[in-house]
Amino acid sequence: MLIHDIRALNDDQLLEELEKTQREMMNVRFRAATNQLPNTNLPRVVRKTIARLQSVIRERQLQAGN
Repeated sequence: MLIHDIRALNDDQLLEELEKTQREMMNVRFRAATNQLPNTNLPRVVRKTIARLQSVIRERQLQAGN
């Protein structure tokens, strides 16, 4: 997911997407541990997506004054 796509989401959608991506990361870890992961770059991509989501959430918190 690209940053401009993430910024287009509202706050509730951001939290939903973060939860979904964290579950995906857990599944990717399990598949990597059992050597069932065809794309070895996938954990890195998912980690970066999680970081982008968390960054946008934090930016919005700072803008709101919390």
